[in-house]
Amino acid sequence: MPESSKERAEKYLDLGHSEAENHAKTQQELYEKHVRETSNVTNVISEFFKTNLFGFAWHYIRSRFGPRHPYQAYPRNGDSGVFKMQSSIPSREELSVALLSDWASDTAESDKVAHLVAKYAPDYTIHMGDIYFVGSPKEIEENFTAPYASWYYGASGSLALSGNHEMYSNGNAFFQHLLPAMYALDGEVKKTQQAGFFCLENEHWRIIGIDTGYTSVGRPFVEILSPPDCHLRKEQVDWLRDVVRLGDPTDTRGIVILSHHPYISAFREEYARPGEQLLKLMGTFKRPVVWFWGHDHRLVVYNAASNGKGLQAFGRCIGHGGLPVETGMPDAGELSKIDLYDTRIRTTIRRHSLGYNGFVRLVLKEEALHAEYLDLEDTRVYEESWVINKENGELSWKAIHAIPELAVR
Repeated sequence: MPESSKERAEKYLDLGHSEAENHAKTQQELYEKHVRETSNVTNVISEFFKTNLFGFAWHYIRSRFGPRHPYQAYPRNGDSGVFKMQSSIPSREELSVALLSDWASDTAESDKVAHLVAKYAPDYTIHMGDIYFVGSPKEIEENFTAPYASWYYGASGSLALSGNHEMYSNGNAFFQHLLPAMYALDGEVKKTQQAGFFCLENEHWRIIGIDTGYTSVGRPFVEILSPPDCHLRKEQVDWLRDVVRLGDPTDTRGIVILSHHPYISAFREEYARPGEQLLKLMGTFKRPVVWFWGHDHRLVVYNAASNGKGLQAFGRCIGHGGLPVETGMPDAGELSKIDLYDTRIRTTIRRHSLGYNGFVRLVLKEEALHAEYLDLEDTRVYEESWVINKENGELSWKAIHAIPELAVR
């Protein structure tokens, strides 16, 4: 009997962040699928041990103690990782980019969000990390590469970042199965994404996807003494300095940073180290950036701020792509970080009040960057814009529209 959308969503309720739990969930998925597709199963107990328990033990041990996939960096196969943005309609002056995070869950909600993205037909689509439960080849196939998968590939490009869940399988499927399906057009040439970070740019803006996933998962026992901090590896820092030239004082284009992990969070762990590394790379040319991230399964607009010794950012959490969306309030001491927070309740499952899934549509037109936050019902939840001053690299920000139900401000 096919799995209902409610049954699918229930599997993600109260999902923890331990590798063991997520590997167990993946194996349970495989077992249930095997039982549904096999009509001649006569010994359910032996089938469970063969397909589920032994499979879990093998994959968990191999992932926890096996080698991590070798880190891929630019230049690679003649690719610098910097792509000039181009419209899929040459006569059109503006470009559009759809941002989704924590989307790859194969839920009814993720499918609905993907179909909404397709309606807007953006030039580029970007998945900002976390393929559930552990970024396995099968999970990548179900969400991205199978003929029936609902991911929308932008006409000019489709790119991906890794989250912690991809690294629960040591990143093997992310590098070997997902990146080969991702690309950006260079004129008429389709260039495959060669590493887990990238830069899309035009005359006025640079959209820089950074890899915080590879360093988000530690090794057994070691991670207790030295918790993962999502720092940017040396190869990525070198690329940002030497290829992207992030510290070039003559380059006054606006900067948009994309990552999976949050630079600022009012709800759980936040990771200051990447922001500190980026600020150091900027040298004396320090200026605010727009920063989108996921990881927290919510839609949150943070006040412009810096974290630790990091750069100043207009921080936006968009981890509401496909998983059940959380709506609970943070501790009172954390409220000052938040400007707006979507706490609307869409449905209730097992006494969990769940919010609205959605995505962000960016529209770039000359000096202006426009952001529309759309939920799965195609409601324009929030709208804002930034304008870059090409003389000094400063950003001016304006809130344009917000539905009355948004909390906190």
